[in-house]
Amino acid sequence: MNNKIIIINGPNLNLLGEREQSQYGSTSFQELKRNCLKKGKEIGLELEFLQSNIEGELVNAIQDARNAYDAMIINAAGFTHTSVAIRDALEIFKKPIIELHLTNIYKREEFRHKSLISGVVTGGIFGLGAEGYILAIISIQKLLQNEN
Repeated sequence: MNNKIIIINGPNLNLLGEREQSQYGSTSFQELKRNCLKKGKEIGLELEFLQSNIEGELVNAIQDARNAYDAMIINAAGFTHTSVAIRDALEIFKKPIIELHLTNIYKREEFRHKSLISGVVTGGIFGLGAEGYILAIISIQKLLQNEN
């Protein structure tokens, strides 16, 4: 089984646990990262966790991931609704990708209802808070094992 996975996080996710806890929960970004790395180790996945507030850095990371990783989990955050550049980079990846959102984007403001990246990813998880990351890691493992 291939087992190198990158988890890419977009703008403002570095402030988890501090910002709008009613929306995003109380888990800090560092706690989230630790939980994900622990889960990856438990199920035999090698995870890298990346966060940037800069669109171009995310595009570069996605492009670089083509040759270094077997699958990707992405929470593009606000860029989900605005970035054609991130969408285009994801389309080039050609390996399993799970789109992830802590909140249910369809229960929020109208402008968040449209995801520019949904059309190029393998699947999506949204509205399940920090637990969504763990579910995404498990799902990626199953995709790589062709169990899904």
